Amino acid sequence: MKKYRLTRNMGLKIMAFVFAAFLWLIVMNVDDPVDRKTYINIPVVFANDDIISQDGNVYQVLDEQNVSVVVSAKVSVLKDIHSDDIVATADIKEMDTDTGLVPIKVTINNLSAGDDYLSAEALPRNIQIKVEKTGKKVLSLTVRRDGDPRDGYIVGEMTASPEQITITGPESIIERVETAVAWIDTEGISRDSDKSGELRLYDVYGNQVSSNQIYNNLGEEGITVHVEVLQGKTVPVTFDVSGTPAEGYRYVECTSEPANVQVYGKSDVLQELDSIEVPGSVLDIDGATENVVKNVDITPYLPEGIMLEEGSTGTLSVTVVIEQEGTRTIDFLVSSIRITNLADDLQVSYQPDAEVSLQFRGQQALLDVLDISNAVSVNLKNYTQEGTFVIPVDIDVPDGIEIVGSPEIQIALEKKQDAGEQGESDESAE
Repeated sequence: MKKYRLTRNMGLKIMAFVFAAFLWLIVMNVDDPVDRKTYINIPVVFANDDIISQDGNVYQVLDEQNVSVVVSAKVSVLKDIHSDDIVATADIKEMDTDTGLVPIKVTINNLSAGDDYLSAEALPRNIQIKVEKTGKKVLSLTVRRDGDPRDGYIVGEMTASPEQITITGPESIIERVETAVAWIDTEGISRDSDKSGELRLYDVYGNQVSSNQIYNNLGEEGITVHVEVLQGKTVPVTFDVSGTPAEGYRYVECTSEPANVQVYGKSDVLQELDSIEVPGSVLDIDGATENVVKNVDITPYLPEGIMLEEGSTGTLSVTVVIEQEGTRTIDFLVSSIRITNLADDLQVSYQPDAEVSLQFRGQQALLDVLDISNAVSVNLKNYTQEGTFVIPVDIDVPDGIEIVGSPEIQIALEKKQDAGEQGESDESAE
């Protein structure tokens, strides 16, 4: 039998082996090639930061604390790597004390560099910190809110618990903080409630200060804000007057604008409230010969437990009507005046709530019972064209009473539109 030696044609055998290995690599790279993938917003975790804190210092991160990470690995490996698997660590032990730069090392959970993946690098590769003394402040908590309560209710007192907080952090940041605010949501609230507050810190200019590197003593309980909710009620305002008008004059009435105000309080307190009473010492008419007009702030006269809506000034315009004896003034709505002899093709227009002041003279007993609700009219017989006119007012008064002066009103006359024209006008408006 003929024997073959292993070493025969050794060169060809080596070339065949190399070619087979090369072919295997080609096949493997075709089936599972190496690729690169970038993962963004990977948070940087600091290690051994107790090196700084043990000297009574803290550090402030000067760069963004999230980085991008580029991973090189086979496609089959990359598809199973997620952002949560990537850990970016900045080790304080490796910090350059001159620049404050700390190199960032990247690892991937449950995978080994070199075996499972080729490389993983952070962009940027360093993160800069600033070491400084620890700052500390004790601040009183104020409360602010977002959202409107239910219709008919307002928010009363808001009390934060705790009333104060202690904050610590880099001295340069702590020095910027001027106020601490507990923000709460009061949208649709209609009864007393306890709300969880969100802590926000502000500088002297009202700009919010980031609390990423600030610690507080609130613990797990956080901030609780007790919110008082008050119910609304509309009540009239009544005025007493003091003093006596001049001889030959008399006090007629006291009116205010507005006549009623919306007040708020607890339901049991509101049930007992029928009006807001302003004492006579506020309105002195002694020796008056004409109307006394005065702005009156009613807030000092609100009963205990009653308040006005937030932002309301509580100031009313008050008129004390003083008339000469034997006279009476009546303010009459123009819209209540009877129109006579209006042309068929015209219609009357006037300002809403417009009034005409009518003054009468006569026996006081007759003036006190004078009723002109159906006695005032204007005659448009001589007004047949469009335009704005000042027209005398006719008033039927009983014997013993006369009209002072010649009262007039201003009205506008316009062409009347028929139903067809009105419809076309509505369509064109749409």
